Amino acid sequence: MSREPTFELVDIDRLKVHERIRPDHLASLLADMRRDGFVADPIWVARGSYVVLNGHHRLAALRELGARKVPAWMVDYDSESVLLDRWTPGPPLSKQEVEARASAGQPFPPKTTKHTVAVPLPEHRTLLSDLGVLPQGGPEARGRHARGPASSSEGS
Repeated sequence: MSREPTFELVDIDRLKVHERIRPDHLASLLADMRRDGFVADPIWVARGSYVVLNGHHRLAALRELGARKVPAWMVDYDSESVLLDRWTPGPPLSKQEVEARASAGQPFPPKTTKHTVAVPLPEHRTLLSDLGVLPQGGPEARGRHARGPASSSEGS
């Protein structure tokens, strides 16, 4: 029996990607996150295997910002409510192939797989500060704040 998706803050180092990203999209998303100070939508992660099903660009942006945690909807990948398709024409893909590629570190090209979840996932904005991202994000901010006076930010 499959469980409903659950929201968790997942250690970033546990996550496995199965798809590469587009650098232009990453740059745009980074700018949005830095400006807004939050992640608008959690990524989708296969419960147990920690394979990222949706949100590779958000994950890459959070890595670049120095996040230690990632907001995630944990889903039972074997469930019939998690569907796998392709964005572009090509041979059918299997969930086993997605997990195998992630485990082997051999990701598909960007926008190969299209996952959908047949149950509603509510909006869940997460502040970057809740993910371990320091103000201004990135390693250069860590060094600057470690030497300078303590600072505060709204919404902390």
